[in-house]
Amino acid sequence: MALDTGPRNVAVVGAGMVGLSTAWFLQEHGADVTVFDRDGVAAGASWGNAGWLTPGLATPLPEPAVLSYGVRAVLSPSSPVYVPPSASPRLLRFLAGFAANSTAAKWRRAMESLVPINGRALESFDMLTDGGVKAETSDAGSFIAAYRTAEERRVLIEEIEHIRAAGQKLEYEAVDGDRARELEPALSDEIGAAVVLFGQRFIEPGRFVHALADSVRGRGGEIREGAEVIGVDDTGGAHGGVEVRTSGGGAGRFDAVVLANGVWLGDLARRFGVREIVQAGRGYSFSVPMERVPEGPVYFPSQRVACTPMDGRLRVAGMMEFRRPDAPLDPRRIRAIVEAARPLLRGADLAARHDEWVGSRPCTRDGLPLIGATRSPRVFAAGGHGMWGITLGPATGRLLAEQIVTGGRPAELRPFDPLR
Repeated sequence: MALDTGPRNVAVVGAGMVGLSTAWFLQEHGADVTVFDRDGVAAGASWGNAGWLTPGLATPLPEPAVLSYGVRAVLSPSSPVYVPPSASPRLLRFLAGFAANSTAAKWRRAMESLVPINGRALESFDMLTDGGVKAETSDAGSFIAAYRTAEERRVLIEEIEHIRAAGQKLEYEAVDGDRARELEPALSDEIGAAVVLFGQRFIEPGRFVHALADSVRGRGGEIREGAEVIGVDDTGGAHGGVEVRTSGGGAGRFDAVVLANGVWLGDLARRFGVREIVQAGRGYSFSVPMERVPEGPVYFPSQRVACTPMDGRLRVAGMMEFRRPDAPLDPRRIRAIVEAARPLLRGADLAARHDEWVGSRPCTRDGLPLIGATRSPRVFAAGGHGMWGITLGPATGRLLAEQIVTGGRPAELRPFDPLR
C-alpha cells in the first residue's frame, strides 16, 4: 500500500509483540521500518507468558481485591503478589499510586477505557495471520477458571458482571466440580466449582512473535538484535527527524520513532514528557509433562496460576513480583507456583520442570497502557500494558500505525495518552 502522508522511515524500539505489531502495521501503510532490540526477538515478556488471547479478561490490574492482601501478605515470598521489603523510593511511589487506583470507581472507569481496544484484539490477530504471518491462534473451547468452592468462585462471577456492565462482551457458564472435570480431566478432585469462559483464544507466544518478526523481515523491514538504544533526539524544525543512538556507537536518522521497549520505556520517553512510572511486574513460568495435556487454558484465580497447553506440555505461569527487571530469577517464586498448583492438577509431573523463566511485564499505576504521541510529534509511546501486552499488542500496533501515518488519533486510543 502506498504511503501518501506521514513518516516514511520509522524506527521501532523493542522487538516484542507490541513493537513488532506496530512495525507490521506500519508496513501495511507503506512505511519502511527498522526495529531495534537490546537483546533479541521476543526476549522479554513476550516469550514465557501464558499466551492467552483473552480480551474478555483484559482488565485493569489495580483492582479492589489487591488491597485485601495486606502488607504482611505482599511481603511473603509465597504470595501471588510480592513486594520486596527493601522497596526503592521509586517503587514506593508506584505502589502508592497503584493503591490509589485500586478502588471500585477507578477500576470501573479504567475498564470502560479498555473495552473499545479489547474489541479490536482478536480481529487484529486475524489481520496478521491473514496478511502472511505464518502462525496461528487456537480457539479455547474450554477455557476454565477453577476453584475449590462456589464461595471462592463468587468473586470472579461478580467481576465478570462488572466487566459486562462496562460494555465488554464476555459469555460464561458456572459449573460444579464434576462438570468441570468432564470438560477438563486434568482438574483434581479438589476442584468443587468453576467458570467456563467462551470466545477466547491462546497462542504459543514465542513462536507467534518470531513468526511476526519473520514477516516484518520478509516485507523489507530490518530488525537489529543486540542493539540497545541509549538515546533518542528530536532534531526539531518543520523538516527535522529523530536520531536514534545505540550502545555500540551507531546512530540513524528516522522520520519517526516508536518506543515499545517494555519496562525500559520511561528511560527514553521521559525527556519527551512521559512522566508515568512504568514498573516491572515480573511473572514466572515453567513447563511440565502431563499424563493428559489439557485442550485449552486452565486458570486458578485464587492462586493466580495460569496454565496453557504448549508443544505437548503444560506451561504453568503466575506471580506478580514488583522488583527490578534485571534481578535474577528467584527459585522461591517457582516453588510457590508449584505448591499452589500441585493439589489442583491431576497427572502433572511438577518435578520435571523445563524452561524456568522470569520476565517483566510493564505496569502502570492506573492499569492503562501508554499509547500515542509524546510531546514530540515524531516520538510515540507504545507500552505499559501490564499483563495484556500479548492480547492487546496487535490492536495497539494497528491503531498506533494509523495515528502515525494519518496524524489523527483513533478514538480507542484517547484514554491512553502517554502525557496524562
